[in-house]
Amino acid sequence: MTRPAAVVTGAAAGIGRAVAELFAERGYGVVAVDLAEPPLADLARNPGIVPLAGDVAEEAVNEAAVRLALDRFGSLDTVVLNAGVGGTPPLEAPGAVERFDRMVAVNLRGPVLGIRAAAPVLRSRGGGAIVLTASVSGLAGDPGVWAYNATKAALVNLVRGTSIDYAAHGVRINAVAPGLTDTPRTAVHHDDPGLVAELTRRIPMGRWARPREQAEAIWFLASPAASYITGVTLPVDGGLTASTGLLPPPHRPGALQRRVR
Repeated sequence: MTRPAAVVTGAAAGIGRAVAELFAERGYGVVAVDLAEPPLADLARNPGIVPLAGDVAEEAVNEAAVRLALDRFGSLDTVVLNAGVGGTPPLEAPGAVERFDRMVAVNLRGPVLGIRAAAPVLRSRGGGAIVLTASVSGLAGDPGVWAYNATKAALVNLVRGTSIDYAAHGVRINAVAPGLTDTPRTAVHHDDPGLVAELTRRIPMGRWARPREQAEAIWFLASPAASYITGVTLPVDGGLTASTGLLPPPHRPGALQRRVR
């Protein structure tokens, strides 16, 4: 039986997991791609989700994900290229360039291969949506994360360029730029309450995002409600990038708290 289908990369945890669960909840068949096999297997307990373990930096994995969606669900409508890695070392540190190479492979090469694998299929089926996960760190610079800044900034222009190439074929390509979001990757900050308070202070809405909130923004960009939107990177950041950062934003008393879900 044919049903709408999506491929979601980096699906084992965080935003990717929230996206896979949301699309499955709303009737999609989902091919969930990740390197982390145990959590991927746990996610696949959902009957609407089919797991695929693999490295998105490999062309064969991206092609296999597209084929699996067609084979299992008879369709491909949306591709969410969410997989990414962080952990930027100082530029002059040993191994910095090697780490940068890996970040380029996952954060940039992976989405390039994902678009390359999916766009011809979407075009042949009359159109569809591709959504990338960029970052507010791709819209401006941050201290100590030069490699992450560079790869996420590249995604923003990748979206612009490829969206123009495929717009006439009915394939829309957009991105979200998440701000601070409660995920396993950001859990490292839990041990530094002072840092958490300082980061939260910079967010006009006074809290971090929940993964589900990022997933809902991705759902919107993939949905018919966004049928005339392509080439856009949408900040989902609680107002963070609306501010110059020179002055602290006003907050309601007691509003500076993270909401963990």
